[in-house]
Amino acid sequence: MSKVAVFGAGSWGTAFSIVLADGGNDVTMWARREEVAATINERRENTDYLPGIELPPAISATHDVEKAAHDADVVIFATPSQTFRDNLAEWAPHIGDGAVMVSLMKGVELGTLNRMSEVIAQVTGAGPERVAVISGPNLAKEIARREPAASVVACEDEGVAKMLQDRCHSPAFRPYTSTDVLGCELGGAYKNVVGLAVGMAVGLGFGDNTTASVITRGLAETARLAMRLGANPLTLMGLAGLGDLVATCSSPLSRNRTFGERLGQGQTAEQIYASTRQVAEGAKSCASLRALAEFNEVDAPVAQYVDDVVSGRLDARQMMDAILARDTKAETD
Repeated sequence: MSKVAVFGAGSWGTAFSIVLADGGNDVTMWARREEVAATINERRENTDYLPGIELPPAISATHDVEKAAHDADVVIFATPSQTFRDNLAEWAPHIGDGAVMVSLMKGVELGTLNRMSEVIAQVTGAGPERVAVISGPNLAKEIARREPAASVVACEDEGVAKMLQDRCHSPAFRPYTSTDVLGCELGGAYKNVVGLAVGMAVGLGFGDNTTASVITRGLAETARLAMRLGANPLTLMGLAGLGDLVATCSSPLSRNRTFGERLGQGQTAEQIYASTRQVAEGAKSCASLRALAEFNEVDAPVAQYVDDVVSGRLDARQMMDAILARDTKAETD
């Protein structure tokens, strides 16, 4: 049985470990907290992040980095994007020279404006054939319950993408391949920011017309930036673009939409951070995506205004008013 290491024992790391186990892999999860690893091994359940979900026998957990990475030919990363670089620097010496490294993370690094695949390449020195991403409409609780879902496995090396596709294909999880790593990553990161904006609209009490408008204009904004950077526009119409956007913006299971709803109800970002251990990536990445758009001279009002709300410069009502007050233009501009 092939071994996969999953670094990150949160809800998404745990859910994807179930996918991998169902696909015939031996999975070792690395948990930041030793007690989480012990609970997974003893109770066959991640009580902190996915309570009530029984984990397959092929999954084990450890707090030992070397043990997690040992003999793994595929290494999966499912940790918060803003702390990833420092974590990876600690993990990299234990990862096999030929192992393929896969990002499940959906963020853009503050300061550097790097995507997670770029961070992997920079820290480990790996070539593009050893770096991949998986992105799509994949809400962790639904995946863990084995509800049918699809996603995209992207690697510049199509053969590696197909290998990973085979490894994570399970009875309930259907992966598609792509070579557009950039497009998949930007779609995944940007949808979190749009999800915050949709959540704010819901928190303010607005209905479906408003949320549909925000989703659509958010997709247009994502596509503008992604295409400026060289992505395939069809990627943004697929699972890693529109599919992920719809799931994030329409589901109460979405951390980003829920975070946005609470902003819309008048809470500050600091109050929300203090009340949950779950990370809403959009709240961190809105500033970096705004900066990335500005650097590339791309109009990005959704990222701009969401960043202003998260940073406390505007409230959610002022954001909506500011968007509506913008100069009118042709839809395709």
